[in-house]
Amino acid sequence: MKWQVILLIVLALFGGYLVISTATGLVEPVGRLGLVKLANPDMYPGHPHSQLLAEYATERGSKCALVVHFAGDSNYRSYMEGDVYIIEMAFIDTSGTGAEGPTDYMDSLKLAFFGVPDGRYKFKADGQTFNNWNDARKHIKKLAAKNGQQGPIPMVWHGTARSGNPIIVQGCGFPLYFYITWQEYGPVAAYYYTIKGILTPYLNLPFRNYELQHASELQYYYTHHMLDYQ
Repeated sequence: MKWQVILLIVLALFGGYLVISTATGLVEPVGRLGLVKLANPDMYPGHPHSQLLAEYATERGSKCALVVHFAGDSNYRSYMEGDVYIIEMAFIDTSGTGAEGPTDYMDSLKLAFFGVPDGRYKFKADGQTFNNWNDARKHIKKLAAKNGQQGPIPMVWHGTARSGNPIIVQGCGFPLYFYITWQEYGPVAAYYYTIKGILTPYLNLPFRNYELQHASELQYYYTHHMLDYQ
């Protein structure tokens, strides 16, 4: 009985820490945004995933939202979706296999348990490259302040899987979401918000059934440039 009381106290303290820290921190980790691409680019004004992210922000009374990606050819420019300012940021893994390469699962486990070594990640946003998280963080804060943000910025990882089973493959930006949460709130919070975030699309994504049922088709269309919008 005593251990159960201790466990409840620990959980209560941990829950209180998460509530207080995220309420006063840079970001509010929300989770995975989408499962597969519906258009390319799909983080673009008027597109479904972009509109959904703006809804998440509006529900929280936020004027900004942050979506994180694997770095590709894009400049990851921020833009307005209705009344919400969407901040985009991508990461470059200088020791990884890239967005299109095979996943190194042993390396991923090391990063999950021990964190990302300093200097391994670089960051892209608004046509700029940042060599460290501090500089990238300042850029996010500057944009948010300029657009009247008060309180934490809702943060999602893009989540679209270009191949494989999207239930298993966590998609674009997953490592950066974990990394930012670790940097801002520590490893335990990173594990908690990542697990919680994996469930987000199954609870909140209005077109999850369509994306899951047509995942292989949409992935084929995307990789063969049949979803290109412009």
